[in-house]
Amino acid sequence: MAGRGTDIKLGGNVDMLIGQQLGDVEDTPERAAAEQEIRDRVARDHAIVREAGGLYVIGTERHESRRIDNQLRGRAGRQGDPGNSKFFISLQDDLMRIFGSDRMGGMFQKMGMQEGEAIVHPWLSKALERAQKKVEARNFDMRKNTLKYDDVMNDQRKEVYAHRREFMAQDDVSAIVAEAQDDVTDTLVARHIPEKSFAEQWDVEGLTQQVHKVFGLDLPIADWAREDGMDAEGVAERISQAVTQSHAARAANIGPDLMRFIEKQILLTTYDAVWKEHLHALDQLRQGIGLRAYGQKDPLNEYKHEAFQLFTFMLEEMRQRVVSLMAHVEVSPPPMEDPFADTAAIHADPEVAGYASEPGTGLTPGAAPEMAVPIGGSAIMPDDPSSWGETPRNAPCPCGSGKKYKHCHGQLG
Repeated sequence: MAGRGTDIKLGGNVDMLIGQQLGDVEDTPERAAAEQEIRDRVARDHAIVREAGGLYVIGTERHESRRIDNQLRGRAGRQGDPGNSKFFISLQDDLMRIFGSDRMGGMFQKMGMQEGEAIVHPWLSKALERAQKKVEARNFDMRKNTLKYDDVMNDQRKEVYAHRREFMAQDDVSAIVAEAQDDVTDTLVARHIPEKSFAEQWDVEGLTQQVHKVFGLDLPIADWAREDGMDAEGVAERISQAVTQSHAARAANIGPDLMRFIEKQILLTTYDAVWKEHLHALDQLRQGIGLRAYGQKDPLNEYKHEAFQLFTFMLEEMRQRVVSLMAHVEVSPPPMEDPFADTAAIHADPEVAGYASEPGTGLTPGAAPEMAVPIGGSAIMPDDPSSWGETPRNAPCPCGSGKKYKHCHGQLG
């Protein structure tokens, strides 16, 4: 009722009444006379309603927002027509009970007002206006607070989209992949080799397993740890050299052009996947972050802090996935050519694709031939039906007419 875009016309809507009563009646003199009768009736009804005072809007309660009440009032008195509106409220309505003054009920009782008696007083109107202002201020604060949370996600979205546009604009992302390999290597080494620690304190077995899992390499890290003067930086450098050599060998085996294409596709698809997971994690964090207020902590600051940690984890996860996929990528050799591929002209015609592997036709499996070829690959003579073999009914007729076989020489009866 409080929406915009549709006026309540006094006397009725002429176009709607014509459509309902006449429908699809042909344009004849009778139809014109019927339309004129409807227009005259609506004009008479409009004059009667206007004389009576126009549209009268009755509201059974007041909305939390004054804007909605004003929209409802605006339903009356449209298009220059007269109108009026009146609202009825109760002290037990949620708006008055929650946001109104608690003393109002007792005050009216002291004034001698009885239960069920209509109350018309300026104090009531002022109290109602104050209650609506309180609700509007509360809703405004809620929207403002929600916008602050959205700004955190929006800042991260801008950063992610900037990186993605940078990846898409480059034809060669090998430098980005190489940088990711070095970052993952440093992260693995720092995780298993504590700073300023002795070789006996290193998690050599765990580092070896992680290097094999991520890079697919079996490296003698335990032997390196027993060397004199070996430190975390030296281990990281040797792992990085082994990863670079392995990647270069794989690129030489696959081919430089194909390798550049694979690197870019893996980088973009992985970035998209981790970004979707990150958005889901932020949504879950947002749902429960309000409980931090019970611990005397600002939920917004806590959200910003943890969202930044999740963003950092997302970038690390992206780099590790890219490096791991590049280390395990394999390119299958192309399928062997069909020895019968040169015996028929292959076309992507969906109407005959279903007969590509029909037995007894001598056709190429999985393809849609333009015309049937007899077993043995003998040439088709358009003027010799005996050379046509078993032609499928939906295949083009071998006579060259351009019609399907079932509509040409393959007609039944």
